Amino acid sequence: MIVELGQFCLILAFALAILQTLVPLVGAGRGWRGWMAFAEPAALAQFLLLGVSFVALVRAFVVSDFSVRIVVENSHSLKPMLYKVTGTWGNHEGSMLLWVLILALFGAAAAWFGGNLPATLRARVLAVQGSIGAAFLGFVIFTSNPFDRVAFPPLDGRDLNPLLQDPGLAFHPPFLYLGYVGLSMAFSFAIAALIEGRVDAAWGRWVRPWTLAAWVNLTIGIALGSWWAYYELGWGGFWFWDPVENASFMPWLIAAALLHSAIVVEKREALKSWTILLAILAFGFSLLGTFIVRSGVLTSVHAFASDPTRGVFILALFAIFVGGGLTLYAWRASAMEAKGVFGLVSRETGLVLNNVLLAVAALVVFVGTLWPLVAEMAFGRVLSVGPPFFDAAFTPFMVALALALPVGAMLAWKRGDLGRSARALWPAAALAVAVGALAFAVQTGRSALAPVGFALGVWVVAGAAVDLWARTGRAGGRLGRLARLPRGDWGRAVAHAGLGVTFIGVAAMTAWSVEDIRVAQVGESWEVAGYDVTLAEVTEGRGPNYLTTMARIEMGRGGATATLFPEKRTYPVAAMPTTEAAISGGIWRDLYVVIGDPQAAGGWAVRTYVKPFANWIWGGSILMALGGALSLTDRRLRFAAPARRAARPVPAE
Repeated sequence: MIVELGQFCLILAFALAILQTLVPLVGAGRGWRGWMAFAEPAALAQFLLLGVSFVALVRAFVVSDFSVRIVVENSHSLKPMLYKVTGTWGNHEGSMLLWVLILALFGAAAAWFGGNLPATLRARVLAVQGSIGAAFLGFVIFTSNPFDRVAFPPLDGRDLNPLLQDPGLAFHPPFLYLGYVGLSMAFSFAIAALIEGRVDAAWGRWVRPWTLAAWVNLTIGIALGSWWAYYELGWGGFWFWDPVENASFMPWLIAAALLHSAIVVEKREALKSWTILLAILAFGFSLLGTFIVRSGVLTSVHAFASDPTRGVFILALFAIFVGGGLTLYAWRASAMEAKGVFGLVSRETGLVLNNVLLAVAALVVFVGTLWPLVAEMAFGRVLSVGPPFFDAAFTPFMVALALALPVGAMLAWKRGDLGRSARALWPAAALAVAVGALAFAVQTGRSALAPVGFALGVWVVAGAAVDLWARTGRAGGRLGRLARLPRGDWGRAVAHAGLGVTFIGVAAMTAWSVEDIRVAQVGESWEVAGYDVTLAEVTEGRGPNYLTTMARIEMGRGGATATLFPEKRTYPVAAMPTTEAAISGGIWRDLYVVIGDPQAAGGWAVRTYVKPFANWIWGGSILMALGGALSLTDRRLRFAAPARRAARPVPAE
């Protein structure tokens, strides 16, 4: 009965989304206040209906209702409760229900907090958001219904993919969806502004918090996915330029560019056309990511589904929304005349450079991700584009971004003084060079990657600190004024510093990692990067729904010893093994060991890694997300700027 209630609420939400699309649009076009007001209760009701539907599906997983098809295919009665709950979105159908629930959440938030928007703009934003909801609810109901029943329920299920039975993967998809779907709000604001033919400073102020919220969640989601790949897959890496990794990274880059260009719209009423385009592209890349994950056109360990029919449906939605948005953009281009002018040396120019670098970097990732598919379809050639291409093509743009970031942040609006900014930043430059030289001195016979990465990272972090300090003025009492700076300033500095910390972690881990792969006997010892490693014992055991082979490995240096317990698990129901790496983490390095299969000649395959500065990668990601969240608490972002002139009265219906 509860399953049927979930299905009924899903259908009602679909019908309501259609009404939310049509009624406010007509009302805004005709100036009918009552029709425009319909958008708000419709958005709230749609969210409530989808909330009930999602709870019904979660309950089916929790109670192991094996009359529901996706519960049979993705759950098991012995599975731990955490993974019963998260199994709700560990499959295509359930994850799409979560997708539309989050979409409705953003629509409801816009209805709840959008009271200070002009009535016509609010109605059109919610109408566009409703149209996206209607399209994807139709996709869920007609191609991916999570409430399908089975005619003859089995006694037990087939279990969830063992790779997804992990805390990192339990929380990684929801954060990614909050990022992906959150960018729909930027798209809705862009389309609504194009329909009205008006993009001004107030619009730039309104669109920023929605984009920032999406970017923060996307940052957390990507970091969680990277962290999961690092410790769960057992290969010791944090990023492999996998198509699905790229699918989340591309909208992250475009959203970062959109955040910075919206600042120029708000402050100077310039870059209007470019900002609207970025808002459309950011959501377009989110839809592209959805297509890649669910169509099966590109192979990935992260992919949810491989149904071409669903892929065609999503591709059609991509064409409708992105193609329609770009068509409207071309039609309304003349209405987005820039008012602000600025010099070649100015903060506006720095933000333009930031946008160009981020956009071109996203284009590089886009080409590298889809080129194998294009080559196979167009030329019949099977190609593989891997990390060497991305490392060589993507890295220069990030280096340029790191070099430009502190300088651009220090320049004044409209007309800056490059010499003055350079003088203020010379301590940061000196510190960066010193740290780079130190990194070069401590390494022997290795590449320049680590010294350059350290220098760039320190340059960005120190530049963010100098920028904050410069905002306190020249007179006394600067520490007190530092504490009273707006949260937006602090958030920007923390986010930029997080990027610098990530640069340091990536450079050190890539350049200085040490790897040892061998067959070891129980009791055997060996040396890796100055650490004495001993395979002390290997035991067999049983978990809630898996069998495990667990090793005890001792690693020591200078009197300090760490005991690690790597595992090799086998899930009998899914008939699938997984690798559980054991990691002894620290600020300066990770000790990382993996136990493999027993060998025919005796002994066990053991992989040992020493990963310098590994946690700086995720620490930097946390700082970036924290900086974004701190900016969101700034009153200037939480409350939209008032329009510059009184809005024309809207006639009553």
